[in-house]
Amino acid sequence: MPKLALIGGIAVLVLVLAGVGAYSYSGLSKNLEATKGALEEERVKSLETEATLTAELAQKTEENIQIAGELRLEQQKNGTFTTQIKALSGTVGALEKLAKTDPELLTKYSKIYFLNENYSPASLKDIDSTFAFQEGRTYQIHAEIDRYLEELLKDANEDDLSLRIASSYRSFSNQAALKSSYTVRYGTGANAFSADQGYSEHQLGTAVDFTTPSVGGTFAGFDKTDEYEWLNENAWKYGFILSYPKGNTYYQYEPWHWRFVGRALAERLHDDKDAFYDLDQRVIDGYLGELFD
Repeated sequence: MPKLALIGGIAVLVLVLAGVGAYSYSGLSKNLEATKGALEEERVKSLETEATLTAELAQKTEENIQIAGELRLEQQKNGTFTTQIKALSGTVGALEKLAKTDPELLTKYSKIYFLNENYSPASLKDIDSTFAFQEGRTYQIHAEIDRYLEELLKDANEDDLSLRIASSYRSFSNQAALKSSYTVRYGTGANAFSADQGYSEHQLGTAVDFTTPSVGGTFAGFDKTDEYEWLNENAWKYGFILSYPKGNTYYQYEPWHWRFVGRALAERLHDDKDAFYDLDQRVIDGYLGELFD
């Protein structure tokens, strides 16, 4: 009997333990399911939060792109406005400079336009006597042009050349007296090389006649000199051009007679191999604002 009682006790204990185990397993299972449900809920919330943040980021990115585009547009507008202001300022400056520049200085006069007897340059300046052909004589040039002429003469001198000024500014009355003397000596033939008063570039104060001690005041053979070759190659750099080259229809070929037209126009004439008197006056007038640049 005791043995049977022991076995019975053991059986009861096993059953009790099995019941406890079953109960524990059931509890653990329920806890596990609850935990899984909580985790799933958190995962869903995380996904929803991620989606919300992604949408907000996309919206902010789009807003930033739009703001950046608007900023660039405003910068472009400001840049354009600045450019317009600069252009306007340049235009105003150019117009102001143009208004202060004597329009006569680029007008084609030889047998085309007429300068009256009262015209004279705004101001004249004596040319350095070092470069005077006739010792003791005073030669004058338009005051604004003197610096260009002096630079030309000094540079030629540094190249061991002897350029001299044989004629420069002449008033209306001086031109009349000169033309009269030529007419007495050469008759109507004087018209081939001498302008009537009011038609001479010299009255503008922008033209000079060059010579050398070896050639003298007759200018004969001047175009065979090194000085002429130098002028042909370099005078345009200083704003001077040959008024009456070979083949012109106004006067005989005058290799000694050079006129200041400004560096911009002189460069164009040099590069294009054009003559001043072959250009339309309207084209020439377009360079007036740059005459003294």
